[in-house]
Amino acid sequence: MSVFRPCILIPTYDNPRTVRDVVLRAREHLADVVVVDDGSRDEGRAAVEGIGRDGLAQVTHRARNGGKGAAVKTGFGFARELGFTHALQVDADGQHALEDIPDLLNVARAQPSALILGRPEYDESAPIGRRIARNITIFWTHMEAGWGVIADPMCGFRVYPIESALRACASCGDRMDFDPEIAVRIAWTGAPVVNLPTKVRYVEGGVSHFKLFLDNWLISRMHTRLMWHRAWCTVLGRPLVPALPAPSDPIVLEKGTSEPRPAELPGDR
Repeated sequence: MSVFRPCILIPTYDNPRTVRDVVLRAREHLADVVVVDDGSRDEGRAAVEGIGRDGLAQVTHRARNGGKGAAVKTGFGFARELGFTHALQVDADGQHALEDIPDLLNVARAQPSALILGRPEYDESAPIGRRIARNITIFWTHMEAGWGVIADPMCGFRVYPIESALRACASCGDRMDFDPEIAVRIAWTGAPVVNLPTKVRYVEGGVSHFKLFLDNWLISRMHTRLMWHRAWCTVLGRPLVPALPAPSDPIVLEKGTSEPRPAELPGDR
């Protein structure tokens, strides 16, 4: 049986100006960091190699760029091989409020089977076009997962139980459609979903790889696929997710954790 052992998972593609700072700030709250380089070009790859060389994170490199979803999937497998039970996903562009990491980890520790999602609170730096597109996706996610179950499916600041994530992600897209789809698919399993407020800011030097037409098309296709699946299962009386065997190594809370306790800091070990 395993204890609660989380890591911070940072997928990155060509974020040489921000990724090291994100790793350093994340390590203020949790020493175990996993970085997945999604086939970055020379400068981005060198930045990740430097992080690994300096012992700041466990790093792995994908041979070619596959998209954010592909990088996170690689990260789930890598994190499980390293013995972690949960992955706190953080974007490498510096937009997430990493001071909220202890709050997310404390809830995950108390509810280890839950998907913990950041519910973003934006400031004036957020582009209006991105807000409109996000609201459309939020509406369709409510239709797919149940109204209010998932407050915001696009925020990449979240904690996954790794075993549940690996089961759900096989059917998910590999690009920006990944974040909303895996959230819906985990919710379909009946796992608890907890939405926690967090600040989000668009910082100077941050690089967004959201492709306006391609990613919006992929997200639209994903919602169409999920809605058809939900409708079909409803008509036929079938479960949304087929029954699966339990993980071979079930996750349990550490002794005496009926209430959340402070997240483990780097100096706690």
